[in-house]
Amino acid sequence: MESFLKSNFEVESKHPSEEAQRRWRRAVGLVVKNPRRRFRMIPDLDKRSEVEVKKKKIQTPFGNTMSYERYNTLVVFTQENIRKFRVALYVQKAALHFIDASATAEYPLTEEVRKAGYLINPDELANIARTHDNKRLKKHGGVSGIARKTSTSPDYGVKTSDLSIRQEIYGINQYVEKPPRSFLMFVWDALHDLTLLILIICALISIVVGLATEGWPKGMYDGMGIVLSIFLVVIVTSISDYRQSLQFRDLEKEKKKIFIQVTRDGYRQKVSIYDLVVGDIVNLSIGDIVPADGLFISGYALLIDESSLSGESQPVHISDENPFLLAGTKVQDGSAIMLVTSVGMKTEWGKLMETLSQGGEDETPLQVKLNGVATIIGKIGLAFATSTFFILLARFIVEKFYNEGFKWLPNDALTILNYFAISVTIIVVAVPEGLPLAVTLSLAFAMKRLMEEKALVRHLSACETMGSASCICTDKTGTLTTNHMVVDKIWICEIEKSFRGSETAVSLTSMIPESALAVLLQCIFLNTGSEVVRGKDGKNTILGTPTEIALLEFGLELEGQVDSQYQHCKKLKVEPFNSVKKKMSVLVELPDGGTLAFCKGASEIILQMCDHGIDSDGKIILLSNKQKEDVMKVINEFACEALRTLCLAYKDLNGEDQNMDGIPATGYTLICIFGIKDPVRPGVKEAVQSCIAAGIKVRMVTGDNISTAKAIAKECGILTEEGLAIEGSEIRNKDAEEIKDIIPKIEVMARSLPLDKHTLVTNLRKMFNEVVAVTGDGTNDAPALHEADIGLAMGIAGTEVAKESADIIILDDNFTSIINVAKWGRAVYINIQKFVQFQLTVNIVALMVNFFSAIMTGNAPLTAVQLLWVNMIMDTLGALALATEPPNNNMLERPPVGRNESFITPVMWRNIIGQSMYQLIILGLLMFDGKKLLKIDGPDSDIVLNTFIFNTFVFCQVFNEINSREMEKINVLRGIFSNWIFLTIVASTVIFQVIIVEFLGTYARTVPLSRQLWLFSLVIGSISMIVAIILKCIPVESSKNSVDQRNGYQALPNGPEAV
Repeated sequence: MESFLKSNFEVESKHPSEEAQRRWRRAVGLVVKNPRRRFRMIPDLDKRSEVEVKKKKIQTPFGNTMSYERYNTLVVFTQENIRKFRVALYVQKAALHFIDASATAEYPLTEEVRKAGYLINPDELANIARTHDNKRLKKHGGVSGIARKTSTSPDYGVKTSDLSIRQEIYGINQYVEKPPRSFLMFVWDALHDLTLLILIICALISIVVGLATEGWPKGMYDGMGIVLSIFLVVIVTSISDYRQSLQFRDLEKEKKKIFIQVTRDGYRQKVSIYDLVVGDIVNLSIGDIVPADGLFISGYALLIDESSLSGESQPVHISDENPFLLAGTKVQDGSAIMLVTSVGMKTEWGKLMETLSQGGEDETPLQVKLNGVATIIGKIGLAFATSTFFILLARFIVEKFYNEGFKWLPNDALTILNYFAISVTIIVVAVPEGLPLAVTLSLAFAMKRLMEEKALVRHLSACETMGSASCICTDKTGTLTTNHMVVDKIWICEIEKSFRGSETAVSLTSMIPESALAVLLQCIFLNTGSEVVRGKDGKNTILGTPTEIALLEFGLELEGQVDSQYQHCKKLKVEPFNSVKKKMSVLVELPDGGTLAFCKGASEIILQMCDHGIDSDGKIILLSNKQKEDVMKVINEFACEALRTLCLAYKDLNGEDQNMDGIPATGYTLICIFGIKDPVRPGVKEAVQSCIAAGIKVRMVTGDNISTAKAIAKECGILTEEGLAIEGSEIRNKDAEEIKDIIPKIEVMARSLPLDKHTLVTNLRKMFNEVVAVTGDGTNDAPALHEADIGLAMGIAGTEVAKESADIIILDDNFTSIINVAKWGRAVYINIQKFVQFQLTVNIVALMVNFFSAIMTGNAPLTAVQLLWVNMIMDTLGALALATEPPNNNMLERPPVGRNESFITPVMWRNIIGQSMYQLIILGLLMFDGKKLLKIDGPDSDIVLNTFIFNTFVFCQVFNEINSREMEKINVLRGIFSNWIFLTIVASTVIFQVIIVEFLGTYARTVPLSRQLWLFSLVIGSISMIVAIILKCIPVESSKNSVDQRNGYQALPNGPEAV
């Protein structure tokens, strides 16, 4: 079985190849009762291909709707292709002349738009940004003219009272989506089960023949029993599927909770991107996804990644000359203020989103693997069912010929039809459609519960894969720490001072020269990506990153003590902070006409840029090597106290060339060093210890100073005596062999670039076959998040680009929440194993009982109605009971599942075979010697015995369901009373079994049993729990990989573990 599964039913958990996806679909073949239901959560690859073709048609072709200047900015000419590009350019020019000619078409202003107070047609406005129409933009007076015609102001924004009118005129920022499926649609899906349709036909024929031979109402009992059973199966199945769909719908709503900063009514505020209207003033920063089409008003160094629309990977520089912004593109660098000009389905992104919603999500490895298991069992069941039918038919014909000759009676047709119905019902039981769907059920349940525990699962497979994670590469800031930063220490003018609010601010003014404090405040307030904004309540709020907020809070405390005149300075050029440069720079013009460059960032980097400093008298001095060493000692001292260090510097550019391309990178004067405190989150150390106990290696990857990183790592329990702490540059400069030697020892990587994180993840996966989870929050973390087996983005600190690249979003940015995801991932895997163990046991017993009974007696003890009930117990109800078990802490006491581990472990086979043998022996004794053993006699002894066999069989499954809660531990009742779903299903099964036996005998071919026989059924079923204890004492051979590899399960222990 394992070799068949590995060769046909193996797919990658992330980005599976289309060839692997098609291979398993081919391997499934025709052994599927209801493709419509089983493959409901599986993407249609042909449909997906059609969607990709449609997407390419919708995507803006290279230059076909862009201006001539825009075309030139995108094309990079090379010597060998110059001739081809020249030809392409002439063609482009001709096309653009044609486009310009057609663009002169007028867009009349309708009365509705004019009455609403707007002076531009919605279609014309949408067309300007979409086609990059500079001519038409200039015709309307540029960006300011468009703002005037849409009744908005860059400073004030739109009025909240106008939102409904704007939505009515210009549309809403929502896309056309597939309507949600109703309950009746799930009923319709359930009715597409081929075996159920055949049984319905058999039931109808049975009713017709029965009425003709036995009359009303006796003649319709058998057929009606099958119809009622099918109705029950369809309703229960549909309810289960519909509830799953509601859970996924809730998760989709959570995924769409994306907010952006806008200015409305003169105030900055956060709104949902779906509430944006034309005329809104939107603030964009690094990592944002542009939420609508619009025009650039102002900003700095804005680079936009338009690959999602144009397919062009080269980032586009947005400025006053090229002010067009398109929905769905990503802010790669810089910041800007944007005027929204079109929303929703009037944008190219809106049309793309309509097609993307039809592609479907990739299947998970467990879904594929269980489709393989279902295929194998289905083929075996089909063979048994066919054999059962022909054996019953052959025995019937032989006996009839021997006793009556070839005289056929109407009842004979009914008998043969009953044999056929039993065979079809065996197929119903034998083909475990519920196996792959149980994965979906378990994942849906886990995803909903994880939402409550602050983790939003974006991709189904991630929740499943997280249970196998053997390594977590985590950020420091905000994940291991609280991300609430405050300035703790400052070194300025050769004086070190602890900062404790306003009191320290006052003392600083008496100790530090005013000129030094003035330039410090200018650097803080001018060289920042954050803003101090006033809310509707009149209170000031700082918007920005935690580090920037800490500096601005410090600056606000000091501001009242010093006159820095920073408000009168004008920014000329800005180089925003990013994780590669690890610094931010700004060029400003002073009120007196002078020019200063300010820079802040990683301490070591800024210090290297400085050749001057400020002494205790406020004078500019040349920094000697000795003084630089002293400054480095201060930096290391701060870092060893687990403080994040930050250097601020400036350069006076008076007398230098002002027309330089960028901001200077050398010749700065050091202003100060900040030590910023970011405490470790409560519970992180315990969570790290839980990871270590679970066989999950935790590695810290941070951009911070190595001393700071080591201090925090030791506090969290990540850095051990045997572990290695290195800087990212060290791994960059090593070859493959050297990397292979040091990677297993790395526990801390400081001063790392996004590329370093990507390199570490790639090597862990490929060299060491680790299942790697990675956290990230920045735009540049996207490659590592994409490469990792599980990408974890931060919900608070994370950019939208990082979230889009991630598989799971940690909503509270807390490392403890990551452990919860790992715990639920393991629960999903183990729960599915429990369900498979339970279902295979029922399959084997049901098949064997009916098959051998047919061979030896010519009858099947379990009728079609009874088998349908058994199928519901083991399929839908069994999945609900076992696949929704919540995790327990014991799941983190064993190593994770390795990539190549066998899904059905030796312990599972031990339990399946042991329980099957027990049930077959008991049921065999009852079938062949039951009357004598139970002392049953009389004319109805056969039906009483068959009812008792059916009842005993069901109770064996009920108790085996309880056994399956623990595959290896003896105490299967632990936590059972806290799992109300399991208790409800077991109780419902028992109650309905009583109803079937005692009150629905006419339809189910049962008779009421005596108390003694009920007690016997209960005792025989409960003995299976004693059998389970004995089985768990039988040692089994462990998986070879599980002992040798840390990232493989110790499949199951030899003998029972502690109760």
